[in-house]
Formats: sequence, C-alpha cells, structure tokens
Amino acid sequence: MRLIFAHLTQILVAGLGGLVFHSLGLPAAWLSGAAIAAILWGMTPWAVPMPRGLVDIAMLISGCAMGAAVTPEAIAAIGRYPGSLILLVIGVIAISGASSLWLMRISGWRKADAVLASAPGALSTVMAVAADQKADVPSVAIVQNVRLLFLVVLLPALVVLTGETGTGSMLVGVGMPIAGAASIGIMLLLGLSVGEILNRLNVAAPLLLGGTIVSALGHGTGAIDGVMPPAIATCGLVLIGLFIAGRFRNIQRSALKKALVASIGSFAMGMTVAAVFAAVAAWVAGVSFANGLVAFAPGGLEAMTVLALVLGLDPLYVGIHHLVRFLGIAFALPFMVAWLQREKV
Repeated sequence: MRLIFAHLTQILVAGLGGLVFHSLGLPAAWLSGAAIAAILWGMTPWAVPMPRGLVDIAMLISGCAMGAAVTPEAIAAIGRYPGSLILLVIGVIAISGASSLWLMRISGWRKADAVLASAPGALSTVMAVAADQKADVPSVAIVQNVRLLFLVVLLPALVVLTGETGTGSMLVGVGMPIAGAASIGIMLLLGLSVGEILNRLNVAAPLLLGGTIVSALGHGTGAIDGVMPPAIATCGLVLIGLFIAGRFRNIQRSALKKALVASIGSFAMGMTVAAVFAAVAAWVAGVSFANGLVAFAPGGLEAMTVLALVLGLDPLYVGIHHLVRFLGIAFALPFMVAWLQREKV
C-alpha cells in the first residue's frame, strides 16, 4: 500500500508540473512540465522507479493521440504544396545531418545520441525513444529544449524584421469530436498488437510507434472519427514526462554545461540550413519568406503553428509542413535509432 501511495504521489507531482507549464502557456507544457517537476521530486527520498507496465501504457496512449493529427482534411491539404513538402523532406535530412555533424565532430557525441538530439521537432517521440533506448537522455533533452526555447524567443523577432506578417487563415483539425469508447478500445488493442510485432523486430519505442500507426491509418481513412479524450491524452504525456525524468538522476554539472554548449552550436547549424531551404520553398510555393521560415523552423508542431497565428502568417501552410515533418520523424526515428544501436556506434 505504501508503494502504491508513493507512485500516486509521484504522478500527482508530475501532473502539477504540467499544469503549471500549461497555465504559463509554455510549449509542450504537459510533457516538459511533468518532466521538470519529476526531476525535482527525484531529488527527494520519496521518489520511486516507474513500473514498466505504466511506461507501456503511456507510450500506447500517446501514440494513439499523436496519430489523430492525420485527418482526411490534412491529407487533402498536402496536395496544395507538393514542391514545398518535397523540399521539406530533403531539408529535414539536411538539418538533422548538419546538427548531428556538429554534435559528433565538435562536441564528441555518440552517433545515436546526436541523431536523437538533432531530430527537428516531435519532442515527445524523441524523448520517449531516447528513454526507451537508454540514450544520454539529459543531454538529448537539453539540446532539444534549448533549440525550442531559442525558436520561440528569437523567431518572432526575425519574422517581424522581414516585414511580412499578415492575416493568417484557419488552423488544421480544430474542433474534432471525441472518439467513442468502442473506437478508443479498438485503437488501443490494435496499437498494442502492432507494437508487439514491432517489439519482436527490435524497433525502438514499439508501443508508441504501434499506436501512432494504427491511429494515423484510422483517422486518415476516416475509419475513426474523433480524437483521444484530452484527459487521457494528457495523462499519457504526464506519464512519459515522469519516465523521462528517471533518466536525469545523478546527472553531473559538468555534463550539463557541455550539453548547453553543444546546444548552441547545434541550433546555429540547423537553423542556418533551415533558412536556406525555407527561402527556396517559399519561392516554389508562392508564399512569403516569413511563412517559409516558420514552416521549416526545427521546432514543435503546436508551438510553430501557434506562432504562425500570433504573427499573422498562414497556419495552414505552416501547420501542414510541421505535421508532415512530425509524422515522418515519429515513423522513421525508432527504426533509425534501433539500427544505430545494433551497429553500436
């Protein structure tokens, strides 16, 4: 009974951290807030290791929630910017490659850690895979969060300097209904089955990817109408934040300082490449450079789409690019990291 109470208290602390971040309007609030609160809680004598079963539940729920972004409307919107989206795919590879090269050659990182830290966006997937594969989670998290912080703080100023702010349009996927209990149950069961197959194939974070695949197929084809209830999806993010926090125990100050230095160089490399691709894509799609810059910025889906709205840009153009990038990373990253781990590099 005492152990159960300790786990419930720990989850409550993580949830409160997410609530504080959410109240402040910070990006990836429930994930980052929960992780930071749990890290602080981990410094107390009352912290306990998170059960693997609870981790698996969190991965499955979060995967199913993320896949709901693939709506028929979103798929239709992809056809409006084929050239720009092709450049996006090439750009993501180039951005990741440039950032990884800096981390490996200049900062001396392992290849698997560098790839995880350089993935431009999809923070929840990156951190879940990093924790699942026993990567250097603290360093990966620092690089990812510093990059997002720089983007949120610096990008608005860069866009304003271009003088290309406008009126903006509708957000993609707003107002979707909540899925029924039967749809949620089937989605979770199928996600669990696909996850088990991926686990046998030694794919990283198999339940997260399994849930994402099933949910994306269901929502994209219209077979599933509605999203995961926000309360359940939020619980999944809080639990993943709690899981991530467990990897931060015993981190040394010297490692923290090195990761911060690596973050600045990695961000500079990635953002420079992103700006080049953004300029070309904006010309191809016939949109402003400001739209291209925010669409190609290596930040989070929610943060960049909201930023587009705040700056008066076109959130449809920005949102669809970040959605494609997010899903591409979510599907490809587990396979990439699993391959790198097998190569032992």
